[in-house]
Amino acid sequence: MYKNIILALCVLCGFYLKAQVNLDSLYAVWQDQSQSDLIRSKAYSDYIWEGFLFTQPDSAFILAEELVLFGFDNNSPKAQAGGYTLQGVSWANRSDYSQTLDYYKRALEIYEQIGNPSGLGFALNNVGTIYDKLGEYPKALEYYKQSLQINEQMGLKYESAVTLSNIGTIYMEQGDFPKALDYNLKSLEYNKQIGYKNETAVALSNIGEIYMNQGDYTKAMDYYLQSLEINKQIGQQPGIASSLTSIGVIYQKQGEYAKALNYCHRGYDLSLSIESLEIQKDGCSCLYKTYKAMGDGNKALKHYELVIVLEDSLHVEDISKKLQKMEFEKVILKDSIANVEETRLIQEVHEEEIRQKEKTRNISLGVGAFFLLLAGSLYIRWNYVRKSKASLQIEKDRSEGLLLNILPEDIAQELKETGKAAPKKYESVSILFTDFKDFTKLVSSIPATRLIVELNEIFSRFDDIIEEIGIEKIETIGDAYMAASGLPRENSDHALRCVEAAFLMVEFLKQRNENSEISWNMRVGINSGPVVAGVVGKKKFAYDIFGDSVNTASRMESNGQVGKVNISQATYELLKNHQDFAFEYRGKIEAKGKGEIEMYFVSKK
Repeated sequence: MYKNIILALCVLCGFYLKAQVNLDSLYAVWQDQSQSDLIRSKAYSDYIWEGFLFTQPDSAFILAEELVLFGFDNNSPKAQAGGYTLQGVSWANRSDYSQTLDYYKRALEIYEQIGNPSGLGFALNNVGTIYDKLGEYPKALEYYKQSLQINEQMGLKYESAVTLSNIGTIYMEQGDFPKALDYNLKSLEYNKQIGYKNETAVALSNIGEIYMNQGDYTKAMDYYLQSLEINKQIGQQPGIASSLTSIGVIYQKQGEYAKALNYCHRGYDLSLSIESLEIQKDGCSCLYKTYKAMGDGNKALKHYELVIVLEDSLHVEDISKKLQKMEFEKVILKDSIANVEETRLIQEVHEEEIRQKEKTRNISLGVGAFFLLLAGSLYIRWNYVRKSKASLQIEKDRSEGLLLNILPEDIAQELKETGKAAPKKYESVSILFTDFKDFTKLVSSIPATRLIVELNEIFSRFDDIIEEIGIEKIETIGDAYMAASGLPRENSDHALRCVEAAFLMVEFLKQRNENSEISWNMRVGINSGPVVAGVVGKKKFAYDIFGDSVNTASRMESNGQVGKVNISQATYELLKNHQDFAFEYRGKIEAKGKGEIEMYFVSKK
């Protein structure tokens, strides 16, 4: 059933980061040096937790590094440990448990050095959860029990309940149901005392699973129903789906197939809406066993195949071993569905012959089993090769996707086919440049990590815009962004596309500045003319463009004005008859290294 490993996230001074808060307010507190270090670091932890940790774990890691440095510079080890914990969670959210363990242990070491019991209890539990996820149960138990001892000595009931539940889960995985029951009952008692309904529902579900594994379906049903009721009260969708499925499994084991189908279908349907693969697998398994017991072979086979797919998704690291076992069982299942009664009689005869050790029949059965296993082995091998090819195709597609992030599609294809990409001259393209006015001043006014996050968000939106319009990103250098239209596939409306992209960029920044404490003042310049384009370098290569037209486009940007789109005479000639555009002639303007150049502001009518 659904496995719950609970992470005790103590980032600073025992606070849990649960409340939804205003991110700008939190960041303002973090920046307010009149506040105490404790309040500032707590606010910044909440800012990272609420704004980035589960949606942008890469950015969260960078931001948390600033908290680590703050703790180091201000002699605040709790802040430093909190930063390491957040960085560990960011790695956990990216499923890199080796890195997660490293950062959790850094936090643990700090709490040990400063002798902070509550922080130490949390850190020990967190390290235990990673060993638990990695299947190293002896180490996980070692850390969990140390955490439990500290938490119980301090009278921390919630923290103790978390660790008790985690210990109980390990014993349940190992099949030691008496110990699993003891720890989960104690966890349930603590959770009821402090009134934490979500954790109470988890404990009830765990106890129900223990009783079901022990064959006590009456008690198992009672605990699952209690868990279901609480989950409904608090709207906990995964808990509801898991409880419904577990109740269906009990009905299936008791032979009440109509009720089993009702509950398992409800649990499975809900698990689809919340995208929980583990509960989907449990639901499909319940439906498969129920339909098989009812003699409905087609539906049984359908759900059995779904179980295989879901287990492959859940256990990628062990897919080869499990695939061989499941595919062989699938072959046997097909035969059994074709003639269930015949298979049952053959099995009974086979078992009787083994008990009687009749030599002649053993030889016949051995030969038959050999050919059956041979056929099964050949089928497994064929299907394994087929799935391996599919996996290789996925990796190939991923590699090609990365290549297309670096090069235009046509250039990438040429590189794959010939091993090189010949430079090409284009007679007429349009080049767009943007940069930010007073960028150096802005850099000195905000933290470097915040600057990187802001630029990443802005340039990511620019990438979306040029992809929507159908032009090609060339590069970013610092705060400058460069794109071109009319290559590598030539088109006649390249100037129009560049201007439309520029309008969207300007509008995006205008709206963003209205809702942000940081104002980004962007200039945009566009020029049209001939260029040479090609791939340069052999390491970290890039698609780039060259020519006087590129230099002129850069001058259009540097001589532009914030919030306006500045174009050259060449671009104007291509657009002057467009009915939706208005042009403001600026005259001849001195441009560095170019002399006087005629320029225009273009806008929508």
